[in-house]
Amino acid sequence: MALKIYNTLTRTKEEFTPREDDKVGIYVCGVTPYSDTHLGHALPSVLWDVFRKFLRYRGYEVTIVQNFTDIDDKIIARANREGVSPQQISRHYAQDYLESMDALGVERADYYPLVSEHIPQIIEMVQTLVDKGFAYVEGGDVYFSVEKFPPYGKLSRQRLEDLMEGDRGQGEGKRHPADFALWKGSKPGEPSWESPWGPGRPGWHIECSAMSLHYLGNSFDFHGGGVDLIFPHHENEIAQSEAYTGEGPFVRYWLHNGLINIKDEKMSKSLGNFVTVKELLAEHPPELIRFFLLSAHYRSPLEYHEDKLAEVRRGWERLTGTYGTLTATLAQEKDAGGEVPAQMKESLRQALKDCRESFIGAMEDDFNTALALAALFELAREINTFLADNAPPYDAEALELLSGAAELLWTFGGEILGVLKEPGARKDDGLVQDLLALIIELRGQARARRDFATADAIRDRLREMGISLEDTHQGVRWRWV
Repeated sequence: MALKIYNTLTRTKEEFTPREDDKVGIYVCGVTPYSDTHLGHALPSVLWDVFRKFLRYRGYEVTIVQNFTDIDDKIIARANREGVSPQQISRHYAQDYLESMDALGVERADYYPLVSEHIPQIIEMVQTLVDKGFAYVEGGDVYFSVEKFPPYGKLSRQRLEDLMEGDRGQGEGKRHPADFALWKGSKPGEPSWESPWGPGRPGWHIECSAMSLHYLGNSFDFHGGGVDLIFPHHENEIAQSEAYTGEGPFVRYWLHNGLINIKDEKMSKSLGNFVTVKELLAEHPPELIRFFLLSAHYRSPLEYHEDKLAEVRRGWERLTGTYGTLTATLAQEKDAGGEVPAQMKESLRQALKDCRESFIGAMEDDFNTALALAALFELAREINTFLADNAPPYDAEALELLSGAAELLWTFGGEILGVLKEPGARKDDGLVQDLLALIIELRGQARARRDFATADAIRDRLREMGISLEDTHQGVRWRWV
């Protein structure tokens, strides 16, 4: 099955064909670092982390660029309030973002360009647009003339005559209400750079065009961001980029994720209704947060509240519990023995095949992580049935199938989706095996002499350490939780 992507530009699912064979270029709009990193910032980062890893799994070489908007009105305002430089504010919160994403298991982008470090590229692009007649100078400001670019509105499906002003802030020198600033003349209390039009700073939209073109070329494969960026930001990116290069398309596939809502409002710093990533990580494991963010299709909105997270956690614990039980079982059953019915082995073999096909099919159908997770749950259900109906020891073929199930769950659920904990992180070596066997024996002795308080205390303490004991008719089994 070929990878199909819903392209916002065409409003249809299209078969993905990279611009270069086996190479994929991605640009994702990053954060404006003026406050703590919140869950809304994590959503696109986790999504593109998963998309990137799946593309690699399918054999592509992936380059991903994610910018920091370190020149912005909000950064300047906060810097002035706190009596520090805008650079101090932006660098501090950019580092907070990187640390938060690291904690969530998000692999770092290949490039994190800063606007302040790409002023020459921005000035050159603006000057070219002026020279080509797509932009005009008014005082110390430079505006893009949307009327000079006939396809304007093709991404957002808006007619030029119906558009309201599309730029951040008002511009007295505009010739059309939808014209947007490429360069803003300097004002007191703001950082500025010298330019052919006098001192000033870049407009909001030009930064992403200049940096994406610089790192990925005149045309690249994917551009990502939230649905709130379709207009005006991404619409303006298309106009200024294609006017500048004289080529098209600027981007082959536009992907826009839904937003996280709290009580029917978009989670955002400006509304003050956000929960920070570090606050969440103080209470919940990073794999659970990723599971929550991937539990719906990326184009759908997500509703966040504590009850919702608790509901999602129950499903996540079922999946991680199965994986923990499976890896613990394999660790305890090193030598083949016994005999498992052929029908049970065939059922597990088919479940492995179905999981592989369903997971890949879901991800190739517009990166449907919700259905991909469902494929893992189906396999987990079959594993639980197998383990419940077949007491160890297992024959060699059964052990091979169980090992294959563990490997598949880890490849899809751990390496690609990042919702499972890495077994190696638990140091699951022979010493742990021996110590657990001793502890289980001591607990059994306490139960035999009816010292249930001690037996329960041992069980509860192990639970706090992330180990669950299960009393079965085959004996005591343990698993990681």
